[in-house]
Amino acid sequence: MATATSKVAPARAQVSTRPIRSAGAASRLALAALIQRDLLVVKKHFIEFVLRTVIQPFLLVFVFLYVFPTIGQGIGGGHGTASESAFATVLVPGVVAISIMFQGVQSVALSLAQEFGYTREIEDRVQAPCPIWLVAIAKVLSGAVQGLISAVIVFPIAAVIHAPGVAAHLTFHWPIIITLIPIACIGFTALGLLLGTYFEPRNIGLMFGFIILPITFLGGTYYQWTRLSPVKVGGVHWLQILVLVNPLIYITEGMRAAFTPFSHMHLYVIYPVWIGFSALFLTLGLRNFRRRVLS
Repeated sequence: MATATSKVAPARAQVSTRPIRSAGAASRLALAALIQRDLLVVKKHFIEFVLRTVIQPFLLVFVFLYVFPTIGQGIGGGHGTASESAFATVLVPGVVAISIMFQGVQSVALSLAQEFGYTREIEDRVQAPCPIWLVAIAKVLSGAVQGLISAVIVFPIAAVIHAPGVAAHLTFHWPIIITLIPIACIGFTALGLLLGTYFEPRNIGLMFGFIILPITFLGGTYYQWTRLSPVKVGGVHWLQILVLVNPLIYITEGMRAAFTPFSHMHLYVIYPVWIGFSALFLTLGLRNFRRRVLS
């Protein structure tokens, strides 16, 4: 009996000396695992991801920048290759911006609609050894990576698919590119978190009709914000003021500052306002996420 006791004692001592992982370390590992899981799903369905990312921007630039000039239907407020090239220069940054927006919103909002649905798959995620809000942050960060990938894929397509004689006059302002695109990806995935936790799964289609579609058409995708000044009533530039509540306008204008020599909204307005929008989307999204999980 004494021999058995002596054999067990060292084992107990060995177990007791193992380092205990801190809560912070466990949360970081869980966050990394959640992001890795989402990106692994994207990797396994990469063809579907590319098709979902490319189809709308491709059709947009194909119709406006290839078909219209080829059939002689004027675009860009004039006729001839000069006006068509000017419109192409305006449109290419807008296409990149809406690609980031669509990918960011879809990657988070649609997956949340599925996970908050009847099967309640979200319950598997919140069992991870980390706070509930960190699960939502993992969604936002993985969606931001997907938005970044979509920008890399869409930009060369939008910059190349033009009719003969039509060319976008693009420049590259790298400090703006490397700072604006990442925060744009994070901000739009935060918007996806907010919309995905606000709309019920059965009503997720309404999100695109009542939220995403107006944002797209009034977000400066096809025009510069500075060119809206002629739209006024009684001397008030009402449309130029109204679209300032649209978060997309700041990213489309920022993309024009990053990729074109054309006039654009001031950068000292774009960055603070966009960061404010992103913080608002993330704060409300995290609150809604917690409420939906615990309900």
